[in-house]
Amino acid sequence: MDRMMGLDVGDKTIGIAVSDPLGLTAQGITTIRRKAIKSDIKKLESLIDEYNVKLLVVGLPKNMNNTLGPQGEKVKKFIKRFKKRNDIKVVYQDERLSSVSAERTLINGNMSRQKRKGLIDKVAATYILQTYLEKLN
Repeated sequence: MDRMMGLDVGDKTIGIAVSDPLGLTAQGITTIRRKAIKSDIKKLESLIDEYNVKLLVVGLPKNMNNTLGPQGEKVKKFIKRFKKRNDIKVVYQDERLSSVSAERTLINGNMSRQKRKGLIDKVAATYILQTYLEKLN
């Protein structure tokens, strides 16, 4: 069965989550430490192949007034570069509060600040994908 992949694209990292084969739940799988656009895209492509992904759900950071800010523009630019080399369907998911929710979840789990730093993007990607899956179902 084809899977979906959730992305939380940031300046330093890309959090990654995938759906289960039935498309019901999202699991965080990894965080890509960003180096250069070409190597970032190559790592992403290899994960897409490994998990047999047919749809990318990309978190789109918007301002509270629903406009696209500088970070949203960076995400769109990254995906535009990615799409030049890859013919995979991409949908954007409003991610305004995903990082806040992810941080709260990790704090509630009594996780240290240092550990949270390493997990926040993967957990945010999981929120982005789970939100999309719940909209579908």
